[in-house]
Amino acid sequence: MIEGSSPRIAVLLSTYNGESFIAAQIDSLLAQTHQNFVIIVRDDGSSDSTPQLLKDYAQGSPDKFHIIEEESVNYGPSGSFSVLCEYLLANKSILGFDHVIACFCDQDDVWVKEKLELQLERYLQVEGYDSKPVLVHSDLEVVDENLENVAHSLIAYQGLEIERNRFPHLVVSNLVTGCTALFNEALLDAALPVSKNAMMHDWWFAMTATAFGELVFIPSPLVRYRQHGRNTIGAKQRESSEAAGRGLVRRLLSLEHNKHLVDVARQAKEFDRHCGGKLSLKNRLALFLARRMRTGSAIFQRVYYRLLRRF
Repeated sequence: MIEGSSPRIAVLLSTYNGESFIAAQIDSLLAQTHQNFVIIVRDDGSSDSTPQLLKDYAQGSPDKFHIIEEESVNYGPSGSFSVLCEYLLANKSILGFDHVIACFCDQDDVWVKEKLELQLERYLQVEGYDSKPVLVHSDLEVVDENLENVAHSLIAYQGLEIERNRFPHLVVSNLVTGCTALFNEALLDAALPVSKNAMMHDWWFAMTATAFGELVFIPSPLVRYRQHGRNTIGAKQRESSEAAGRGLVRRLLSLEHNKHLVDVARQAKEFDRHCGGKLSLKNRLALFLARRMRTGSAIFQRVYYRLLRRF
C-alpha cells in the first residue's frame, strides 16, 4: 500500500442526476488503498437528490471532499470536466497541491480498490514524468446496471487496437476511456482550454499526451464500467468480421458523408488551432489529412481516413 506521504491526487468528479448509482462510486473511492486524495466535485445542474447526497458524504468525510459551489449550469460531460480542470489549476495551492496529479471520475462506475495505487506507481515509473505531459489509462470490466459482468475487458469487447497509440492514430480513433485516465499538471497545461468542438475531453487529452508526452496503458481492468439506459456514450460490442466487412463495403459505396468523420475533422481543425505550431511535421501532416475529411466527397473522405490508418 502506498503511504499517505506519497503524491496527492485530485479526483475530478462531475455529477448530473446520479442518485441511482453515485453512492456505490463514492464508496469505492473512499475504499482506495491509496488514501492521499481529494474528491473535487462539480454538479452539472442536477434536479434529483444528487447535490444533497454529495453534501452528506462531504459531512461524513470532510477531508476527502471539495465541492465547487457555483451557479447551477449544465455544460454537459465534456464541458463540466473542463471546468473542473481549470478550477483545479487555478486553486491548486488552496487544494493542497504543489504539482498536480489528477484523474477523471464518472458518477456511475465502481473503481477497484487498487486503482489509484497502481496508476500512481505506473506514472512514477515514466521517465521525466513531472516535466512532460503523461496520461495513464487502463482497461475496464463492462458490467450491467446491477454490476453483473458483461465483458471482462472493454478493449476486447469493443475490438480496440490498443497498440495503435501514436498521435496520427489518436487523431481518428480514441483509445482512452476518460474514467480510467490519470494525468499530470504538464498535460493540463498543454490541453487546456478544451475546445467546445472537441468530441470528448478524454479524446482531447489523449491527443495532447501523444503529441507532446506519453500515453501509458495498464492492461488490468481498474474500473467496473456500468452500462445502463442513461449512459452518455457507453460500450458497444465489436461486430463480427463478416458483419464489419459488409458494413465497410456499404460505407465505401455510399455517397453520403460519414458524420463521425466530419466531427473528427472538426476536432482536428480545433486541435491544429490550439497547438498546431508546436507539433512535429509528421503530426501536422496527420492533422492536415484529418481536416480534409470534411470534404464533400464521401469517397475522398474514406481515402483520407485510410491514409491516416497507414501512419
